[in-house]
Amino acid sequence: MGISVWQILIIAVIVVLLFGRGKISELMGDVAKGIKSFKKGLNEDDDAPAETAKTIDHKADDTVTMTKSEDKTKAG
Repeated sequence: MGISVWQILIIAVIVVLLFGRGKISELMGDVAKGIKSFKKGLNEDDDAPAETAKTIDHKADDTVTMTKSEDKTKAG
């Protein structure tokens, strides 16, 4: 059971009666501005050069030894 054309028309008439034509056109203008701003933001991202990935060099063979005084403080 879907929504028919008549049901959509009745809902549209009720919305126009409740909010008025001026308020609806103002709202649609705001929606259009939002869409334009969104598209502009997407285009600016495409124009920006891609950043290269940064890596950190790490030596895995470095070892750390614990002295006897550090061992006693950790255990206590």
